[in-house]
Amino acid sequence: MTSSESADLFARSWSLYDHITEHNYMFHQEIYAELSELLKQRHDAGQYRMLDLGCGNARYLVPALMESLPGHYQGVDLSQTALDEAADYLVKLPSVTLTHGDLLRAVESTSDKWDVIFTGYALHHLPAEDKAKFFQAAARCLSAGGWLVMVDVVRQERQSREHYLEGYLKFMRETWSKVPPDQLDEACAHVESYDYPETLSDLNEMARVAGLNKNHVISRHGPHYTVIFSREGAESSGASMS
Repeated sequence: MTSSESADLFARSWSLYDHITEHNYMFHQEIYAELSELLKQRHDAGQYRMLDLGCGNARYLVPALMESLPGHYQGVDLSQTALDEAADYLVKLPSVTLTHGDLLRAVESTSDKWDVIFTGYALHHLPAEDKAKFFQAAARCLSAGGWLVMVDVVRQERQSREHYLEGYLKFMRETWSKVPPDQLDEACAHVESYDYPETLSDLNEMARVAGLNKNHVISRHGPHYTVIFSREGAESSGASMS
């Protein structure tokens, strides 16, 4: 999927995704409560800089950011509509940059160092070779002691993509009861066409090759994982969560 195709996709599907999150079908409430605790622990260690790749409108992240203010926050997303909303939600943060663009290109091109790189439900849209490039770029621009925090769907070990999709589409059709049928069909078509989740072992190997040889699963809600990747000895109090 090219960047222009991705931009078109996100422009079409943003309102649908926003509707889905309101009903917590992808465990946003639980995940962002956990992320809030992580950022508190990060903030306790000193002022931090955060790069949010695939930030959307940042609505669910803002409460965590307000409790643990970053020295600087940069959000990147393909949807200009989402970024326009994010500007309103993030207005009380001391330093904010919002960038319209592709997450891989953004992390590959940044010359800054980041204490926290966060990506939420975005990495699984990339093909495997681009995921590997993402880990390489993220490792390069993480500060000493920095964290790459990934929230995403993950396949089970030895589970094929086809088997994963069969189960996830069944989960959607059986539990996403508040989504109108036409929007549910659109969401299922999106997942079937554009979701390419990896196994945790494959993600760990990509991270290891990039130099991020320490990982910790913070939480799991079905196939929805929160994982910290860092260098050996770099994780501090955040790794104690379970």
